[in-house]
Amino acid sequence: MPEPLISGSAILLVLAALAAIAVAIVAIRIAIKLAVRVGLLAAVVLAALYTAGIVDLPF
Repeated sequence: MPEPLISGSAILLVLAALAAIAVAIVAIRIAIKLAVRVGLLAAVVLAALYTAGIVDLPF
């Protein structure tokens, strides 16, 4: 008997690959949001320190 074109293990492999891609996309989106928030916080802190005269920017 010929094997079917798509076996059960191939379907599971494709589903696992799709799940891995979905997890990677979600992780990247979370990392981008976190990086933007940290960057904004760092900019605010640096501006406050510069205004207080604690930090002297080189430019």
